[in-house]
Amino acid sequence: MLIGHAFEEGVLHLSLPGDLALTSRSAADLEAQALALAHRPRLVRVQLSTADPTPASLSVLSRVRRFCENVRIPLTVVGPVVSTATPEVIDVT
Repeated sequence: MLIGHAFEEGVLHLSLPGDLALTSRSAADLEAQALALAHRPRLVRVQLSTADPTPASLSVLSRVRRFCENVRIPLTVVGPVVSTATPEVIDVT
């Protein structure tokens, strides 16, 4: 699989790799469509893994958006997860 996915509570979570190659674009798009058709989610949520995705990743996102529009499944897109928490320091002395 080129894209990560999970299905929970009616939501299909897809994660697009930030370094998706142009030659993998069609395969990633077909995977996303097959997952949506198999699960019939009430919502598709796409997470981009980097703040600067490749043109191929953006192309897949565009194709998934168009597919979701055609089958009337709402789509949300979120950016990469950025941790702002400071590491916990444990004093062992």
